[in-house]
Amino acid sequence: MASVEECRAALGHLTDRMATHADRTREKLDFDRSLSCRISDLGVAFHARLSGGQILDVTDGDDPKAKLKLTAASDDLVALVQGKLNVASAWASGRIKIDASLMDLMKLRKLL
Repeated sequence: MASVEECRAALGHLTDRMATHADRTREKLDFDRSLSCRISDLGVAFHARLSGGQILDVTDGDDPKAKLKLTAASDDLVALVQGKLNVASAWASGRIKIDASLMDLMKLRKLL
């Protein structure tokens, strides 16, 4: 099981990677949404904002009103960020859960 710090670091790495590719990502994710990431096996959550193709202001704690919600086990979150776990297959197998509107899911699909 990954630690809270490893999950925080993975989210930081994802944030940095998206910032590096913001020009390309912005074209695919042309929306501004609140997001939350719940780590089911650790009982912790993080929340942030997705804007301009970047993840901004990652903060500890849940945001129950978030428009995009990801729930994953700690090891699965780390594997997703490292590219060792495919998002589509993890979602289809139930290893991760994504709650979002149909339109937002269609936009997020462009990243896969």
